[in-house]
Amino acid sequence: MELQSEGLPQDVLVVVSKLKAYIRARSGMNTSASANDAISHLVRGLCDEAIQRAAADERKTVMGRDFSEGS
Repeated sequence: MELQSEGLPQDVLVVVSKLKAYIRARSGMNTSASANDAISHLVRGLCDEAIQRAAADERKTVMGRDFSEGS
């Protein structure tokens, strides 16, 4: 099952303030706006893989286990 990204929203998928707060608390560093897009791109890829795992198991529900490599 190949997923197409055309026509899908490319919104930021994480709470930016939470991401920035985590990075600052963890490292004292600032977070650039481009990090938000990069993180969202990674999250979309993880979701696509999880969707494929759920579909392979003939489920219509994506579960936490679908995000694990060993599922």
